[in-house]
Amino acid sequence: MSDTPETLMDLGLDGIDSLFDKPEEMDLSVPISSEPRQRDLRFFRQIPVRVTLEVASTELPLGELMQAGKGSVLELDKPAGAPLDVRVNGHLLARGEVVLINGKYGLRLTEVVDEQLLDGLDA
Repeated sequence: MSDTPETLMDLGLDGIDSLFDKPEEMDLSVPISSEPRQRDLRFFRQIPVRVTLEVASTELPLGELMQAGKGSVLELDKPAGAPLDVRVNGHLLARGEVVLINGKYGLRLTEVVDEQLLDGLDA
């Protein structure tokens, strides 16, 4: 059977199994390498991610939050001057501090928490 797009469309559910019944195409004489393959991850460098800087957070009852109004102060869980959390798509990557660059906010990393997230992307 030839595997043209028309043939594949006509197989239906009953003919799908026949696509995988081709043991003669496997060449078992070629040894499978036990060495791990090096992956080329440069493609992933182009994928946009959201980087956020989290100052601090707190957990409080909904009723207390509903009573908050203009001028209310909510105490957060980090002391002033503590490093801020740098999150990539919600995942903690590093800690850092805010800097000013040409009148805009910037970020200076002071500690990388998740080195594994960055491994392999420097190829």
